[in-house]
Amino acid sequence: MLKFTQEHEWVRIEGDVATVGITQHAQERLGDLVFVELPVVGKNFEKGTAAAVVESVKAASEVYSPIGGEVVEANPAIVADPSLVNSDPMGAGWFFKLRLANRSEVDALLDEAAYKALLD
Repeated sequence: MLKFTQEHEWVRIEGDVATVGITQHAQERLGDLVFVELPVVGKNFEKGTAAAVVESVKAASEVYSPIGGEVVEANPAIVADPSLVNSDPMGAGWFFKLRLANRSEVDALLDEAAYKALLD
C-alpha cells in the first residue's frame, strides 16, 4: 500500500513496517542533494516530527515521520550517495523504515489520487 503526506513524503506499508522517502515532486523542488542525515535505528518518532535532514545546493529541509513508530532500518546508500534520492526517489532513494506504532495513522495519509490533486 502506497500513501503520501501533504509535506511530500511517501510511505509504502508492508505488514507492520512502513518504508519512508520523499516524492518526485519534493526532490525536484530541492534540486541536487549533497547531504542526507538519517535517524538512528531504534529511535521512536511520533507522527509529524522531524526524522531526517536533506541538504541540496538550494536549501536544507527536514523529512518528517508521516506516522509514529520505531526506526528499524535506515538507508546507508543515500548517505554515501545522496544523488540516489534525485535519480530514484521512490525506489533506491528511500530514507528509513518504521515499525508502525498505530496502524490507524495510515488512514489519515493521502492515496495517490489525492496526492496528485494536491499538486494540481
